[in-house]
Amino acid sequence: MKEMNETDKIRSRIRELTDILNRASKAYYQGDNEIMSNYEYDRLYDELTELENMSGIIMSDSPSMKVGFEAVDELPKERHEAPMLSLDKTKSREDLRSWLNGHEGLLSWKEDGLTIVLTYSGGKLTKAVTRGNGEIGEVITNNAKTFINLPLSIPFGNDLVLRGEAVISYSDFEKINEEIEDVDAKYKNPRNLCSGSVRQLNNEITAKRNVRFIAFSLVRAQGFDDENKRSRQMEFLKDLGFETVEYHVVNEDNILDRIEYFANAVKDNDIPSDGLVLTYEDIAYGRSLGRTAKFPRDSIAFKWADETAETTLLDIEWSPSRTGLINPVAVFEPVELEGTTVKRASVHNVSIVKSLKLGIGDRITVFKANMIIPQIGSNLTMSMNVEIPKVCPACGKRTIIKKENDVETLFCDNTECIAKKIKGLTLFVSRDAMNIDGLSEATLEKFIAQGFIHEYADIFRLDRYRDEICKMEGFGEKSYENLMKSTDNARKVLISKLIYSLGIPNTGLSNAKVICNAFDNDIDRIRRAKKEELSVIDGVGEVIAKTFEEYFESETNNRNLDDLLKEIEIIIPQKTEGTEGIEGKTFVITGSLNRFENRNALKELIENAHGRVAGSVSSNTDYLINNDINSGSSKNKKAKELNIPIITEDEMVSMLGLR
Repeated sequence: MKEMNETDKIRSRIRELTDILNRASKAYYQGDNEIMSNYEYDRLYDELTELENMSGIIMSDSPSMKVGFEAVDELPKERHEAPMLSLDKTKSREDLRSWLNGHEGLLSWKEDGLTIVLTYSGGKLTKAVTRGNGEIGEVITNNAKTFINLPLSIPFGNDLVLRGEAVISYSDFEKINEEIEDVDAKYKNPRNLCSGSVRQLNNEITAKRNVRFIAFSLVRAQGFDDENKRSRQMEFLKDLGFETVEYHVVNEDNILDRIEYFANAVKDNDIPSDGLVLTYEDIAYGRSLGRTAKFPRDSIAFKWADETAETTLLDIEWSPSRTGLINPVAVFEPVELEGTTVKRASVHNVSIVKSLKLGIGDRITVFKANMIIPQIGSNLTMSMNVEIPKVCPACGKRTIIKKENDVETLFCDNTECIAKKIKGLTLFVSRDAMNIDGLSEATLEKFIAQGFIHEYADIFRLDRYRDEICKMEGFGEKSYENLMKSTDNARKVLISKLIYSLGIPNTGLSNAKVICNAFDNDIDRIRRAKKEELSVIDGVGEVIAKTFEEYFESETNNRNLDDLLKEIEIIIPQKTEGTEGIEGKTFVITGSLNRFENRNALKELIENAHGRVAGSVSSNTDYLINNDINSGSSKNKKAKELNIPIITEDEMVSMLGLR
């Protein structure tokens, strides 16, 4: 392992002190358990500022550098001083080796995020612009200032321009998705989440997404001698405080070994990557090659070879969701991929259907993205005979195509659509919502078809149809009695579960609990809440706030809720005595439990005490709950690395004021 030089040690210590002081500050201002004395805090703060002044490196989350939050109406556009071209690609390792043509190169990850161009002047970050279409990008300077690892101040006073990738790690992506119970609202992949986070109009939302910047190229540094070496440029960027992409200097003799190294490392890499990039080490030689109309000749991308199979497209099914979105799903002749039989793949939206020029009977290739998710790779026939439905396959009413960010999606805008009703009611009766046994999606479909159910409240009025239900196939006297017992049990419901059960777009159970707590569990205040009030609640944000407000602006939704409130009794969770130390704290639960039936039971108690339960350990975690404190699990290791206390279940019970 390469020994750290003095600059590496200083940069590492700055990062360490920044994390320690931020945790101490959070404990001091948001909790009542200080983790260090004022004297110790001041001592470490002085050490940090001394190192910052000495090195010129100040990180975006440094306690000495508070970034203000700002909302804008739109992101301004700006033309790049030089076009940002895409790279030519290959999937052949031998082609990559031949491409070197006797020269040395830098082989690095091709990270899967959003490319950003940064400009520094006088040692300060002055501008950040997205790649955009390669010619014109969007200015996201205020958002970039919230990237968790980006230096706002660097020890280089001349003009500096560099490029890098804004990314969200798999672990942070999973953590964010774990907090969204609604399957329809979950983010599809880290790249899409990152792209949306970086391009927010309110940089407070960006700040909550743990976006990182990883530098991969120096464009210009006035007065810096790079010795005509790409590797020297990368070392320079690292010395300035930037996190740089992992790279290896390669030649024709060792490049295949290095490719194999990356092929093995990608399995455990927490940063999304869709391949590798090879660039000539000799800068002047690379520039002398010029470029084609599409690609620069000094770099080439390497894509991992997916296992693909050729098959025949049999059909496109259009599947309506409870939000009205109608998803196209490709059905094809079964093929074997990555050890399993595959016969269906989501096509995601209308734009992809059109771009692939899909037609029934076409010969297509399919693969598994990241060896998991089936997708169509290409269309060999391109007959383009698939028609976009003009009516909803569920209700027969007209469909509309919505276009956002150049992506076309199909929607049914009929508020009475049967598919919306069935899927909405399925969520309503689910375990985490009203928890009504005996009402499967198939049963709900039958009851809706018979006219028994038109709105949520009708589920609690099914006794009106006793005779008809008892005569239905699959039902009888006992099934009916069990259903009545289940609906009666559901008449008393926690307010957070009631809000979640309504199926408000983007609002999962955790979000519902946070919102209810913020408005003192008052149903009238909750339904009157405006997006300005909602968006400032920790864990909510602009997107959830907007859809939440829009839901309660609907007269139909309010009328349905009023009718429902006549049938049920809202339970307001009582905060346990002596649990003030839990409020605002974030906990992660791992390992087996002894006193609780499952993790959800403990999670509910913590949330009732106005604490928060996350799925993975991060710098925002206050406690890890694990009965095996000496475990070698990844969560334990992470907690120890971040100096996060690991407590047992019994200690958690004591904090909850239980015995």
